[in-house]
Amino acid sequence: MNRPRALLAAAGLGAALCVAPVIQAGAATESTYVVLYHEGASSSNAANTIASAGGTVVANHSQIGVVIARSSSTGFASALKQNGNVEGVAATTGLGVQVAPDQSGGAEDVAAAATWGDSLSGLQWDMQQINVPQAHQVTPGSKEIVVATLDTGLDFTHPDLAANYDASRSADCSSGTPTPLLPGNDQNGHGTHTAGTIAAAANGIGIVGVAPNVRLAGVKTSNDDGFFFPEMVICSYMWSATRGINVTNNSYFADPWLFNCRNDAEQRAIWKAERRAIRYAQSKGVVVVASQGNDSTDLSHPRVDVISPDYPPGNEQEREITNACAVVPVEIPGVVGVTATGNKRLKSFYSSYGISTADVAAPGGDSILQLTPAAPNGRVLSTYPSYRPCTRKVVDAGATYCYLQGTSMAGPHVAGVAALLLSKQGSAGTAAKLQQATNPLPCPDTSIYAPFPQNSGEPQTCQGGTAHNSFYGSGEIDALKAVS
Repeated sequence: MNRPRALLAAAGLGAALCVAPVIQAGAATESTYVVLYHEGASSSNAANTIASAGGTVVANHSQIGVVIARSSSTGFASALKQNGNVEGVAATTGLGVQVAPDQSGGAEDVAAAATWGDSLSGLQWDMQQINVPQAHQVTPGSKEIVVATLDTGLDFTHPDLAANYDASRSADCSSGTPTPLLPGNDQNGHGTHTAGTIAAAANGIGIVGVAPNVRLAGVKTSNDDGFFFPEMVICSYMWSATRGINVTNNSYFADPWLFNCRNDAEQRAIWKAERRAIRYAQSKGVVVVASQGNDSTDLSHPRVDVISPDYPPGNEQEREITNACAVVPVEIPGVVGVTATGNKRLKSFYSSYGISTADVAAPGGDSILQLTPAAPNGRVLSTYPSYRPCTRKVVDAGATYCYLQGTSMAGPHVAGVAALLLSKQGSAGTAAKLQQATNPLPCPDTSIYAPFPQNSGEPQTCQGGTAHNSFYGSGEIDALKAVS
């Protein structure tokens, strides 16, 4: 997942959406459902169970007791809830989190500084800030390691990504079940941008990723409009769990609301289903890295949600929330939560945070508070599809690159460092090792964030000491420390 709307940071994540299916008189509208079975209950007979309620099975994730189904019957959910094996049923139609455009500032052209890697690497202040060039002298990553970006798709034809692309571990989960990833699949650009930060190849052109020698998988986890529906998110984690993927980057929020309140039956069913899928992936050794979001909000002490649901536009409702309301995936135990920094090593003006959710910080860009000679527009440069528009575009050797900002840009840095760490040290305790591979940062003077209050209207405040605080977790990630 940025509010107020005028301050939306690119690739940050908007609120999750919750819209009931529209049923017109005389017309049956097919809806998608998450069917959550009780823990330990078998979903092996799901096809018959779903059919008897008037639906069809899209996917049966029997390992976690979650079934994705479709039905045009208005009584489908009620019928299923009578089954003793079923814990909950929730419609997903109209739910999701749309990737938001970058609306701050205008177009800028920046001349490249002296390069350290490829032809545009002089513009990669973010890589130099976390010591990526020095880390590459130890290891650029191993081909044995696979990182998947669970996102809007991946332009695997991009020259900086093609060399590392792993088609066998890539998939399109936008239908709720995995299908092959086809050319032109990233109609948003967000997923291609995060992929370049992780693993753009060191090939002489463009940029260099944090881990330029690892393999890269694209798992399309949204539709073409950038909405991350629950069936897509669940499909993506189950795919990652069963395909030998080592690290996933998750620069989005899932679930029907920005804050998913578990005292609501439908929200609880989806939250539990997604949590099971994430935990299953973790049990298979997948390191899950997630962005904190761009709402300038303390996720550990939420007060108000003013942006959900945000589809259709104008449907936002203000509601009071508590810690009973959680954000997925960043608030699932074991997930590495990432806040964003700018070139002055301060928390970015838009970045959400939290003493219980922030594990590490990484460069995500800051176009307002942290403009410097090295980062004159404040944003992060990475790969982008040539067929998508970009306000701040750079073209090198016919390939397209784009400047964006957001915690979505911060997360991939940490996913890349996780890949370097796995390449050098093995898989034991990766999440803990990431938190040790940081440069601690103390809480800053928070008066600079006064123009960017939380959703509740309260000022942004930083809690904790230098060793661990709500703005930076254990500190800003350091690639060299990770491999040393």
